Formats: sequence, C-alpha cells, structure tokens
Amino acid sequence: MIPGYSDRITHAFAFAAKHHDRRVRQGTRAPYLTQPATVAVILTRYDRSEDEVVAGILHDVVQDGRLEAWSAELLDERIGAKFGAEVLVLALEVTQRRFDADGGELTRDEIRADQLMRIRTASASAKWVAAAAMLHQLGTLHADLTRTIDPGSVWGRIAGGREATLAWYSELLTAIATGYSAPIISELAMLRDEVQAL
Repeated sequence: MIPGYSDRITHAFAFAAKHHDRRVRQGTRAPYLTQPATVAVILTRYDRSEDEVVAGILHDVVQDGRLEAWSAELLDERIGAKFGAEVLVLALEVTQRRFDADGGELTRDEIRADQLMRIRTASASAKWVAAAAMLHQLGTLHADLTRTIDPGSVWGRIAGGREATLAWYSELLTAIATGYSAPIISELAMLRDEVQAL
C-alpha cells in the first residue's frame, strides 16, 4: 500500500467534493475542497492513520451536518456506514454542534465553548484531526496576510475581526494541547505567533 493513498481516501475526497460542490473559501475564489485536501496532506505528513486522514477530509461535512441538525442516524448512514464508525467518532469529538446532548439549541458562543470543552477531553486521534484543521486555517490566514498590502481587508472578511480571531485560535490551541503532546503543537504555536505578529 502506498502511504497516504487508499480507495477509502479517494472515496472520502469524492464525497467531500460533492458535499462542498461550488463552495469557496470565505472572501476568496479558492474552492472549499482545498481545506480537506490540505488537512489530509498535513495528517499524512505526520504519518497518521487512515482513519484520522479520512476523518480530516470529512470533518467539515460532519460539522455541516451537525449545524444543519442532521440526526445521529443520518450521520451514521452518510459517514459511519460508508467510511467506518471510527471516522465518524473522530469527527464528532472535535466538530461544532448546534444542539447539546439534551437537545437544547446552543447560541454561537455556546457552540464554540462546547467545542473547546470537547476538544480538551478528546482522544489523541481526534486531537490530530483538530490540530491539522487548525494548522490549515492558520496557514491560510498567514498566506492571505502576507500576500496583501491591506491586512484590514483580510481581517474584515472574518466574523469578529482580528482580536476575536486571534483569541479564538489561542483558546483552540490551548484546548488541543490539553493532555496532548505532539510535534504539531509546536508548529501550531509558531504559526499562531507569526500570524499575531502580522
């Protein structure tokens, strides 16, 4: 088997491409599929398991489903049955959700607080998925900021702006690093500091 390649990974990319279809990255014309592709590359670079790579590719599909109130049965049918229960579990551990365990609808702030709490206690495999997704987001932000002569235009397209975004990434890094030690944490901290300095 070629490292980083399998029919299941190819199927996950096809599934994500169909789900994200014509979506683009916020404020750009870049296809949204660049996000799951980059997350997969990051996880493969760190020699992570196929389950983790597939969960990385599909974690935004799972998050979209949770925010759109897909039932547990529908998520299992669309993700678990096709890609394996472990893939679904990894994505569920670290993605945002719209409803709490009792079915109560969460506010935007509660959604973020709930996600941070679950990431803090997530398995190491799930933290790899969260860390790779964060590394992509920070890397993209860093690239956008270094390519522009007007950083305000980059921050202006992000809900909450510069200060709220930087605070969120610091909270997210702290949550991922809780009880978890891996080389990607150092990479995340360095990139976060570089973005803060721009």
